[in-house]
Amino acid sequence: METFRNPILAGFYPDPSICRVGADYYMVTSTFEYFPGVPIFHSKDLVHWRQIGHVLDRPSQLNLDGIPASRGIYAPALRYHEGVFYMITTLTERVPGGRENFFVTATDPAGPWSDPYWLDDAPGIDPSLFFDDDGKVYYTGNRVPPSGQQYPKHMEIWLQELDLETKQLVGPKYSLWDGALKQAHAQEAPHLYKVGGYYYLLIAEGGTGFTHAVTIARSESLIGPYEVCKRNPILTHRHLGKQHGIANVGHADLVQTQTGEWWMVCLASRPYGGQYRNLGRETFLVSVEWEDDWPLVNPGKGIIEWEMPKPNLPEARWPALPACDHFDAPALEHRWNFIRTPRGEFWSLSERPGYLRLRLKSASISEVGNPSFVGRRQQDISYAVRTKIEFMPNTGKEAAGLVLLQNQDYQYRLECGLDDDSRLEVRLVSRINGEEKVLSSRSMDAVPLYLKVEAIGQSLRFDYGTEAEQWLPVANGIDGTILSTDIAGGFTGAYIGLFASSNGGSSVNHADFDYFEYIGL
Repeated sequence: METFRNPILAGFYPDPSICRVGADYYMVTSTFEYFPGVPIFHSKDLVHWRQIGHVLDRPSQLNLDGIPASRGIYAPALRYHEGVFYMITTLTERVPGGRENFFVTATDPAGPWSDPYWLDDAPGIDPSLFFDDDGKVYYTGNRVPPSGQQYPKHMEIWLQELDLETKQLVGPKYSLWDGALKQAHAQEAPHLYKVGGYYYLLIAEGGTGFTHAVTIARSESLIGPYEVCKRNPILTHRHLGKQHGIANVGHADLVQTQTGEWWMVCLASRPYGGQYRNLGRETFLVSVEWEDDWPLVNPGKGIIEWEMPKPNLPEARWPALPACDHFDAPALEHRWNFIRTPRGEFWSLSERPGYLRLRLKSASISEVGNPSFVGRRQQDISYAVRTKIEFMPNTGKEAAGLVLLQNQDYQYRLECGLDDDSRLEVRLVSRINGEEKVLSSRSMDAVPLYLKVEAIGQSLRFDYGTEAEQWLPVANGIDGTILSTDIAGGFTGAYIGLFASSNGGSSVNHADFDYFEYIGL
């Protein structure tokens, strides 16, 4: 029996949504304050995935200016109908407390995608689309029940028709279901399916932490009443205890293969070094069978496993991505992201071919802004990162280097700057709960500078050198748990990136990065 290993998307790829077009599968995930928004992946076998782009890759599509950390793009849903792909999602906190729902379309999933169609009077988060047999399209989302909340975070799922000509919701709103698990808050992430003679409503409950769960109801009528599955929740890991290796399982979507099998994608986390989820919420895959007209997840076990039988599909691997980016391509590779919508031409791959040039911006990586930063997700519990930087600071405010980032208030920076006597130094700076401290520094008198971080679980080691692979220690045994949402709060996983900042000052300086290497250990 051939098997695959979970997760199928490692690192901060939460809230997966999937659709099939013939023998091709496409999937999207949430991105919060990072830009470009909503990565889109392609697979032929549900196990091996290749990123083909981002849905929201233009500033005209996604304005993240001033968006707080762990706000922004929530829970995209991906659907396909009659030659057109639809991605619908929520933009949160563009204004304080705001929840704005919109969708975009494309005929090629790799893009280009349209500018947003903003929906009026569409409360709540986590929208999805359902295309019924009669050609009508329906929107589902969550909202506060019109009759009021019976307990904290009590929500309901609602439905309304979507007019694809006017790009607006029309007709009455229908209350469908407020979940199976009473007092288990945050009914969200609805998806509708029609299987046989029933409409099935799949949702998440219990919040996206340890008590997360997947529940389902069905009805012979689109607008209900919905019958609750007595086996609910059909998927959760909360009963397995906090020592189990796969935690906070939920927020799922279903897909049927061309061979007739059913599979579920969902989010979950891999805590390590204790109850710390530095990797964020990742994408997992689990099999589904139908029994008594209800979906049964991983029959006989009912949980997600690290190793599971493969889908009955021909294996289709993609070429492995290089561990080292030498910055010799005309554009940044899809794995790289900015913090919020990039403003100004602060990066270049052409001014010095073979290097990533970052111009110093006054915005700091320790504030809610758009700093001069490019980063990628941490995808492994243990890893090693190397880079080579050429940078000569002109003032004491200027700094550039490597950052391990959870958000603006929780991070480690291995940076090049000037000390109080205007001498060149490399220093390790911690920022914990908004308070900065220089943990270690080393004087140096030459550039280029080589920087390295090695993580063995939650133990971090920082090194530098002035010659390739001739490493000198900066600090060892540094606590990595501050990079988890369990310490820092929020919903995102840790990033590892390159940055350059004048920290509030004006500057025309730049830093050149020769390469960036990330290796899982």
